[in-house]
Amino acid sequence: MASKTSTTGLAVPSKRLSRLWHMGRATTDFAAGIGLRGMIDMARSREGDGQRIRLSPAATERLTNRLARMRGAVMKMGQLMSMDGSDVFTPEAAEIMATLRDRAEPMPLSQLNRVLTAELGKDWNKQFKRFEFQPIAAASIGQVHRAETRDGRRLALKVQFPGVRESIDSDIANLGFLSSNFGMMPEGFDPKPMLEEARLQLHQEADYEAEAASLQAYRALIGDDPDFLVPAVHEDLSTSRVLAMDFADGVSIDQLTASQYSRSERNRVATLMSRLMIRELFDFALMQTDPNFGNFLYDAESRRIVLLDFGATRAVPPALIDGYRVLARATIANDRAGIRHGAIALGYIGDEIPAEQAARLIDLVSLSSEIITSDGPYDFGSSTLFERVFARGRDMFQDKQFSHMPEPATMFLQRKFAGIFMLCRRLRAEVDLRAMLEPYLLDTGVPGTLTDPSQATRSDFANAADQVSPATLA
Repeated sequence: MASKTSTTGLAVPSKRLSRLWHMGRATTDFAAGIGLRGMIDMARSREGDGQRIRLSPAATERLTNRLARMRGAVMKMGQLMSMDGSDVFTPEAAEIMATLRDRAEPMPLSQLNRVLTAELGKDWNKQFKRFEFQPIAAASIGQVHRAETRDGRRLALKVQFPGVRESIDSDIANLGFLSSNFGMMPEGFDPKPMLEEARLQLHQEADYEAEAASLQAYRALIGDDPDFLVPAVHEDLSTSRVLAMDFADGVSIDQLTASQYSRSERNRVATLMSRLMIRELFDFALMQTDPNFGNFLYDAESRRIVLLDFGATRAVPPALIDGYRVLARATIANDRAGIRHGAIALGYIGDEIPAEQAARLIDLVSLSSEIITSDGPYDFGSSTLFERVFARGRDMFQDKQFSHMPEPATMFLQRKFAGIFMLCRRLRAEVDLRAMLEPYLLDTGVPGTLTDPSQATRSDFANAADQVSPATLA
C-alpha cells in the first residue's frame, strides 16, 4: 500500500471543546466552499448534475485537511462520504475527498514512541530487527507500520492514535448537537438511537483486543479459501491499542481500475466480494461492516483478496437475517405487501404511517433493489442507480417523508451493502447478484434445507467465536 503520509505528523486534538471547534471550522469550510448560491441550488435542484455538491479544489482541500487532522469519529464520517463521492460531489471534489480513506495525518514520532512504550514496554524497539517509522497507512483510528521481528516475522503493526478512544463520546455528542440544532435531520427524526449505536461501534473499533478476537474468528470461517486471505494475529505483540498481524502484499482493491487489470478480472473480484457479503449475512451471521476500500487488498500474483481491519465486525441477529430474507424475496417477486412487511421488520417503515407515505418508501426500496431484480449480470459501470436513489431520497427528505428511525443495528449492515455496491461501480463490473442470492431465499418448508442456509456453518462459527469477547458479539 502506497504511503500518503508524512513523518512529521500533527497531534490529535482530544478535548471536547477543541474538537467541537475543529468540527465547527469544518462545517464553516464546507458552507463557505459551497457558497450561498450553491446552497440554494442544492435545496432547489430536483434533477440533473445540479444535485451534486460543487466545492472548489481549495475549499475541498481545506475540508479534507480538517477532517484528516481530527481523526476519530469525525474522520470516519468523512470517509463514508468519500466512498463514492462522485454521486454526491463533483468529480474534482470527489477525487480530493477520496484521499480521506488513507490520508489521516500521522502522529508525531514522539507520540508514536509514547504509545509503543506504554503498550509494549520501554525497550519495545529491541523486539524488532526492522521497524519502519514512516507509516504505510494512516486512517481514522490508527496508523500502520511495517516491521520485522528478530525471529523473522514480517508484520503490519497497527498503532492507535492517542486520545482517539477518549474522544469518541465527545465527537458523537458534538455530531448530535450539530444535527439537532442545524437542520441536518428530518423533522421529527430523533438521531439519538442511531448516534448511540455509532458510539458503541466506534468504541468497539478502538478496542484492538476485540478486533484481534474478531479477526481470529473470521479467519477460522474463511479457512483455506483459495480466493481470500485473512492475516494471522501475533498475540505477543498485540494489546488493546496495538495490533500485530501478518504483513500482506497487495494494492487497494479499488486500484483494479488501472489499465493492467482486465474487465474479466474486475468482474471476478467484484463477484467474489459480493458473494462474500452474502455469505457473511446468511452463512456466517458475522459481518465485517467497514467497506473502506483500503480494507481490502488485491494480490495480483496469487489472485487472492486480502481482508483487513475487523474492528467493525458484528454478529448478525437471526431476526435481522430473516428480515433481509423476507425483503429480498418480496422485492424480487415485486410483492409490495411483502416489501412493506420486510421493511417494517427492519424498521425502515413505521407500522402505522399513512398509506401514501408508505407507498413512497416502498417505491424507494424497490428502486434501490434494482441490482437484484434485474435478470442476468447487473452492469454497475453503466448504471445510474446511485444518482437516482440519491435524487429520490433527497426529494423525500425535502418533503419530510422520513419520520421513522430504522433498527439501529441495520445502519452498519447497510454501510457494508452500500460499500460493496460502490466497489462494483468503481470497478465498472458486471455481477449477477440475483443468481448468488436466490439459493438463500428458497423456502421448501423442510427442516435443514435452504430455508435457513446459515445453519450449515453456524456450528463452525460458534467454535471459531469461542475467543471473541462479549463486546464483539453483543
